[in-house]
Amino acid sequence: MNVISRKKIDQFTKKHSDSKQQLLSWYRETCHAEWNSPQDIKNRYRSADFLKDNIVIFNIKGNSYRLVVKVAYKTKTVFIKWIGTHAEYSKVSF
Repeated sequence: MNVISRKKIDQFTKKHSDSKQQLLSWYRETCHAEWNSPQDIKNRYRSADFLKDNIVIFNIKGNSYRLVVKVAYKTKTVFIKWIGTHAEYSKVSF
């Protein structure tokens, strides 16, 4: 998968360094993944949640943080839409 963009991860981890290892691990795994459907994601990330329009929410660092992405399965692209704390997540809508 082509992940757009690593810059968002780097910016977030500057403020929340305790998330860096897990976010970078997610990034590396996703770059090497071959996701053709939501089931492919669910097979690897059991706690992932799915919203309309191919929005996927990943729990990071024991649910301390949330990573929200949009997946374009046909073009094999993952767009990072938002990264934040669990508390911040409850205040945004997608």
